[in-house]
Amino acid sequence: MANGRLTDRKDSLWTRIKRIAMTDVGALMRGLNADDLERMERVLIEADFGVPATVELTQALEDEVRRGKLKTEADLRGALESRLAALLNGRAEPGAIARAAPGPTVVLMVGVNGTGKTTTTAKLARRLQQEGRRVLLAAADTYRAGAISQLQVWAERLGVACVAGAPGGDPASVAFNAIDAATSRGMDTIIVDTAGRLHTQEGLMDELRKIARVTGRRLPGAPHETLLVLDGTVGQNAVQQGKLFAQAVSPTGLIITKLDGSARGGAVAALRRELDLPIRFLGVGEGLDDLQPFDPRRFAAHLLAESPEAAPSA
Repeated sequence: MANGRLTDRKDSLWTRIKRIAMTDVGALMRGLNADDLERMERVLIEADFGVPATVELTQALEDEVRRGKLKTEADLRGALESRLAALLNGRAEPGAIARAAPGPTVVLMVGVNGTGKTTTTAKLARRLQQEGRRVLLAAADTYRAGAISQLQVWAERLGVACVAGAPGGDPASVAFNAIDAATSRGMDTIIVDTAGRLHTQEGLMDELRKIARVTGRRLPGAPHETLLVLDGTVGQNAVQQGKLFAQAVSPTGLIITKLDGSARGGAVAALRRELDLPIRFLGVGEGLDDLQPFDPRRFAAHLLAESPEAAPSA
């Protein structure tokens, strides 16, 4: 491709930043000039960090260089890693899913088409099973018959119950029936897979609001978690999607998918910075166990790894 993104470059993000900041032995001692900062900003924006996160990072580095705190390559990398980790930090235990008391916990999965939301629903169910929770899935994406059957296949593979409605039916009624089924069967967690929808489809966004209202009427406090699933490869489009979803529902966190290489990791910083929501999990592969709780410091170190193709670490 010729879009100029970091995915088209062989060098890692850290290599490119280092090349700008360490042009010679005395570069840091002399300070970063306007051209250096502009080039560094360009590198970060090409890596999908977005303008607000980019400005925050470069201004922080400029300040530390000016104050004489960064004198070596190790100083520079450590400062950038610490600043990035602070920017990414949003929750002490990102992988901890709420537990309702009393009654079952309702987790609502929302997002646009193509983010891997249904597969992510299954991955989350797997994690919660491993924690000893009794999970029930609700196939509330009634707009696509394929989505219902896909979740049913995942449920069978996981050995969990799945409540589904007829294609074209009312998704809110599926969520309502799932709460009844979980209550009667002694299940403690319901994960509701909603229809993937474009953020511009107001009618479908209204339907999403209805699902949230109906679950809340049936079970006070529900949904206890609303996890917004976003595709980390679409850059600033994901930021815009997230902002409009947040107007329709109240997400409790983000799950960012399709992060199978470091070149795409800047979008994680952009999403955290611009949506002001904690990143809860990263989807880093297609397997059931490829959903990792987010660790800001480990992820910052991953973004600044020498190899641009290293597998992401949450």
